Amino acid sequence: MEDLSDVYESYADEVKRFLIGLTSNVDVAEELTQETFYQAVKSIHRYNGECKMSVWLCQIAKHTYYNHLRKERHSTHVSVENMMHMGMDITSPEQQPDVKIVNRNTLITIHKEIHLLNEPYRELFLLRTSIELSFREIGEIFGKSENWARVTYYRAKLKLAERIEPNEV
Repeated sequence: MEDLSDVYESYADEVKRFLIGLTSNVDVAEELTQETFYQAVKSIHRYNGECKMSVWLCQIAKHTYYNHLRKERHSTHVSVENMMHMGMDITSPEQQPDVKIVNRNTLITIHKEIHLLNEPYRELFLLRTSIELSFREIGEIFGKSENWARVTYYRAKLKLAERIEPNEV
């Protein structure tokens, strides 16, 4: 087992990117990343090595996020539209770390549609595209098979393609 500070150093950015994808809010994602590692330290004795450390940490991050939603008593993500009304620049690298889309309207359209996807499509899509987890790892997070993850990801892409008209992007 790696030293806990090495684990943090190795996986904090990946967990934060995952949480940014879920929350659409860098500040909340940073807070939840800290909480995720706190919870991981408390439960490190339960990590048995059957899955990758990153998968285990993302599972904790997901549960931390769900607990956050329960505490905040709302179950929807802050939409891109609301972010814009609050004056947030959704095209800045801080807000979208790995997105390289030139057309701002395209980014807004795609981001809105991703966050309108129902679960598990939204979370699975973000796991695959934001932190590039394998289908096997995604299946482990959901307690499903690799094939389930592939099929669900494909369905999520189809749902996005149906919602986004070609002339919008």
